[in-house]
Amino acid sequence: MSARTAPPAPPAGTSRAGLVADAALALLAERGMRGLTHRAVDEAAGLPQGSTSNLARTRQALLELAVRRLADREARVLALNEMPDPRHGLDPLVDALALATHRALTRNRDLTLARYELALEATRRAELRAHFDAAGARFREQLGALVTAMGSADPARHVLSLVAWADGLMFSCVAGTFHAETPSLREVRASLREVLDGMLGG
Repeated sequence: MSARTAPPAPPAGTSRAGLVADAALALLAERGMRGLTHRAVDEAAGLPQGSTSNLARTRQALLELAVRRLADREARVLALNEMPDPRHGLDPLVDALALATHRALTRNRDLTLARYELALEATRRAELRAHFDAAGARFREQLGALVTAMGSADPARHVLSLVAWADGLMFSCVAGTFHAETPSLREVRASLREVLDGMLGG
């Protein structure tokens, strides 16, 4: 595994399941779904052969482990539960949301790429789709609370619009035709503000 996509150094006390899941996500980013095998995860995590099979005996179980870890790590990147209260002014919230989006495009780029690998695989595996959608529901609920506090007249529709904007930007810049270009934090903020102003009539 290359240094670029090696799993990040785990925090002290990270469980073996966490090590396995982080290695699986790094492999998905580097090699795609075909490169994700139990043996490859053992090697990438620096664990004895058979360690991954003991934790996740089937490929489905390994994918579910990766989805759960992805949700936890993306929750830390986005930190929606730590966003400024929009009732105290929209600008600080826009700053925080833009920073979270920019982190997904830069230092967490491989995590974003792994998410797209898992999302595509979920279209072919009904069992994985259920886990992927359940993980995403937590994010949508938090975002829904935010847009409601912003004064949205149609929170469900606005959540979809915000997610579509963010996913479109991230896909284009991580895997799409803009993959060689990463917008600056200032550019991400300007685009996000335009989207929110359009929604809220600002």
